[in-house]
Amino acid sequence: MRRDDLRNIAIIAHVDHGKTTLVDGMLRQSGMFRDPNQVGERALDTNELERERGITILSKTTSVPYGGITINLVDTPGHADFGGEVERILSMVDGALLVVDASEGPMPQTRYVLAKALEARLKPIVVLNKMDRPQARPQEVADQVLELFIELDASDSQLDFPILYTAAKQGTASLTPAVDATGDLGPLFDAIVAHIPPPEGEVDGPLQLQITTLDHDDYVGRLAIGRVNRGRIGPGAAVVAVAADGGLTRGRVSKLYGREGLRRVEIAEAAMGDIVLMAGLENVGIGDTICDPEHAEALPPLTVDEPTLTILVGVNTSPFAGQDGAYVTSRHLRERLYREAERNIGLRVEDTEDPEIFRVSGRGELHLGILLETMRREGFEFEVSRPEVIFRDGPHGREEPYEDLILDLPEASLGPVMERLGPRKAEMRAMKPAGPGQVRIEFRIPARGLLGFRSQFLTETRGYGVMNHLFAGYHPYAGAMEESTRGALVALEAGTATAYALDNAQLRGTLFIGPGVPVYAGMVVGENSRPQDLELNVCKKKHVTNVRNANAEEAIRLDPPRIMSLDASLEYLKDDELLELSPHSLRIRKATLDRHQRKRERRSS
Repeated sequence: MRRDDLRNIAIIAHVDHGKTTLVDGMLRQSGMFRDPNQVGERALDTNELERERGITILSKTTSVPYGGITINLVDTPGHADFGGEVERILSMVDGALLVVDASEGPMPQTRYVLAKALEARLKPIVVLNKMDRPQARPQEVADQVLELFIELDASDSQLDFPILYTAAKQGTASLTPAVDATGDLGPLFDAIVAHIPPPEGEVDGPLQLQITTLDHDDYVGRLAIGRVNRGRIGPGAAVVAVAADGGLTRGRVSKLYGREGLRRVEIAEAAMGDIVLMAGLENVGIGDTICDPEHAEALPPLTVDEPTLTILVGVNTSPFAGQDGAYVTSRHLRERLYREAERNIGLRVEDTEDPEIFRVSGRGELHLGILLETMRREGFEFEVSRPEVIFRDGPHGREEPYEDLILDLPEASLGPVMERLGPRKAEMRAMKPAGPGQVRIEFRIPARGLLGFRSQFLTETRGYGVMNHLFAGYHPYAGAMEESTRGALVALEAGTATAYALDNAQLRGTLFIGPGVPVYAGMVVGENSRPQDLELNVCKKKHVTNVRNANAEEAIRLDPPRIMSLDASLEYLKDDELLELSPHSLRIRKATLDRHQRKRERRSS
């Protein structure tokens, strides 16, 4: 049976190509809101970190009515590190809205998400967005998109895709490149209804539904989210959850919800094709199939790409442990990490030989950094090691993950950036102009070559460079790389930093702290201008005497300290350093705090 009253579609694109802004426009023009301005900007980016960083991290579902048809929209992340969110969501929909910036054209994540959509046999609609920009080049970008479809072996039906031209901020769409600023998104709605196939399946068969996302509600507990593949479901229904390993868990649905715009509404029944949220199933996980108790038939398990980067997360062992965080024990840490692994299937969490340290593996620095930032904002206090890539044994020996790197930068910065990439084993694949005075370079580079590169790249391009990268698979080990030549300024004793001591210390390098900051022995307080680590006393006070001189009252002038974000701190870490995180502080420290022990370790190595 076909559900002609329903369409399920995912919106996929490279980061910052306008997916969430386009959803805003569709919500405003859906007629669901008395005041369209009530929608606001990036309405689906409800997470605090999403709003701060301007990116989508978690996939979100909403629905809009159009001409008697309900259109379920799934907004997906655009950053490569959150590809796991995209992969599992595609099983819920029948079509994909591929949004491409009309000036930038297809980017690394465009290729990735499109490949996943084509593998899932989804019907695509191509949207060339940002047509209001003077740099828009729709005809050239449309040709590039077609070439990308052909490269990815799209089927004949998938190659027969419609192209729409939109200006998401203005809320307009057109079937021609001449976008009317006074128009609306009607052509886009019409294309979705006409080209995206309605759900097909057995409405009256036994229930079958696969969980693709987990959420939590303070009142009803865990919410399992998925699409009904077969049959019907309602509140009070007895069900059985079939896990990937074949295990069965019986339960009962206590509440059933659907989406109306931005609201979650309670519903009496859902049928084949509907996307629903279920409460009452506390022991189910992502990928489990919810079935009729008499017909426990599992759907194929959800699979995502494996993690490529790993860190060690442990209990805070610094002298300041327990002063700031609300959750400081290994039990709290373990529960939180394994709870995250349940709903974030791109993440892996493992116990280590030390019961207070856990190995956490993810898709990239941003993927891991978002988790760490979320935990510290929740009140956790812990420490993490430097990120390391995950090696594996392949048919030709040791293999490591590689990335396709695309850099857009001013021509004047080309030389310094190339010098930075040489020691990192980067292999240039292409170079072409990207606008007046701009150039685009494509590289294939080992993933470990990207660790710490972003901050260097932004420095060399004075902030004008744009960097994108995408996992390119495992390839033979590239060999040893040059280690960082920077040294650290390390606090010699515990106390409070003084302006007098910092005035002397800033002659040796760049400081990370200012006066009045508590420090402990072994804490990294700055970067040395020379390759070696330098231990110094930043708590020293000026001796008071009755001898006066002409410069006695001269004010001390300190340079502003370098304040690093969590992402920058992770990039900055060396092998013998740890990052201490608490709700209000980030501190880089030596893994071994005792300076005599550090000397012995250096001699033995």
